[in-house]
Amino acid sequence: MVMRVVELSNHPGRMLSEARGQRQTAEQLERSRYDKAVARHEASVRRARRARDQARAQRQWLSWLRLALAVRRERRQAPAPPALRAGGRAGGRAAGRATGRDFDREEILAAGLAGEELVATGLDRRLGDEWTLIRGYRNRRGEIDHLLLGPRGVVAIEVKYRNATVHCDGDDWRFDKYDNYGNLREQGRLADGGGRSPSVQLNEPADALQELLRARGHAVPVQRVLLFTHPRSRLGHLRRATVHVATSVDFVIDLVNGSTPTLTARQLSAMRQLIERDHRSRGGARKS
Repeated sequence: MVMRVVELSNHPGRMLSEARGQRQTAEQLERSRYDKAVARHEASVRRARRARDQARAQRQWLSWLRLALAVRRERRQAPAPPALRAGGRAGGRAAGRATGRDFDREEILAAGLAGEELVATGLDRRLGDEWTLIRGYRNRRGEIDHLLLGPRGVVAIEVKYRNATVHCDGDDWRFDKYDNYGNLREQGRLADGGGRSPSVQLNEPADALQELLRARGHAVPVQRVLLFTHPRSRLGHLRRATVHVATSVDFVIDLVNGSTPTLTARQLSAMRQLIERDHRSRGGARKS
């Protein structure tokens, strides 16, 4: 039997849908502006041609020459088409830069979503129906990408899709990004929009969940795994890490297989219902 999957929310999927909708709306607005500009330009060219032709009919040759040049200038001033991407490739300048940024954001979101699906698929292939994967659980401290419940315990998983070598000192996370030739191209700090590092993003909601379970009679430790899923993710210097850190779903499988079965099916059912109620009580609080 296959692992059970409960999807409470799909934050990355929603963000991707919103990003695509915003980009498509911007493209439609840009096309509308272009169509109006083309109509104005064509009307201006027609006026210039009528004036030129009238001068010729009246044998006003100097005026005709001046107006003929004016027609040529007017035709050269045709509005540039909007630089919208076709097939995922950038087009032109100002609008193209904006649209390019929109597509880049969509690609990042889509890649992150694919990374989460990779984790879910990897767990599903290795775990049976005694395990439940809860996706998108939110509580008062944040969101947990994947929450794994089974007879061998509870594991909270934060998924990151980063093409980089990552380092940490406690809860301070940094990254180094290299090109295909091994040259260092970029360095920086890993943090969300609120300034929280990946381990803090995971520990805060995991701590809140552990407190909730204990308060309801389930003294179960919540193990935490920060999982980097990009094919080129690498682990660098890790000092005093406050969570487990890995680049493969195999680590999670080894972690749960190395634990002793302590939870009954009845306990797991009660915990799952408690987690789902807690999520619903938050009214869909968003992850930063």
